[in-house]
Amino acid sequence: MIGLAIGIAVVLYLVFVYNGLVKARQVAEEAWSGIDVQLKRRADLIPNLIETVKGYAAHEKSTLEEVVALRNRAQAVPAGDIAERAAVEGALSQALGRLFALAEAYPDLKANENFAELQRSLETIEGEIQMSRRYYNGAARDLNVKVESFPSNLIANVFRFAKAGYFEITNEADRAVPSVKF
Repeated sequence: MIGLAIGIAVVLYLVFVYNGLVKARQVAEEAWSGIDVQLKRRADLIPNLIETVKGYAAHEKSTLEEVVALRNRAQAVPAGDIAERAAVEGALSQALGRLFALAEAYPDLKANENFAELQRSLETIEGEIQMSRRYYNGAARDLNVKVESFPSNLIANVFRFAKAGYFEITNEADRAVPSVKF
């Protein structure tokens, strides 16, 4: 009788731990989806921004081409490659910073209503990307703790639960303030 009760308790504990791992994995996947949505919104705004800037800063072609190339590269990264996506998106953020810095050199562009609206939209999206990234990294941390902690790591290994990668800037140059020289 006691053996049966212990057996039932162990099975219930295993189910509880397994379900906790599943929940943590689903939260991390949902959080990554939130980042992906914000990155897509940003990528959709970039062509409009580029077209607006082209008319004012045609000789800044290299900056415009860099933003477009990085946008295309970011969209080509496979969905599950969080590290590569973070690296490319960090470089894209830097290029967008340089693009916005160009507005200082072109007063007409800076005063252009379309440019100002696009810049505000992108700044809003950048803030939302940061919030989504923090949420994802928190969800990844929670999953990783469960995958690595004893005794849940035993169940995680049996059912092949994997640690989630963090969405972080890995290139120190991406952390630097963009410098624009004329």
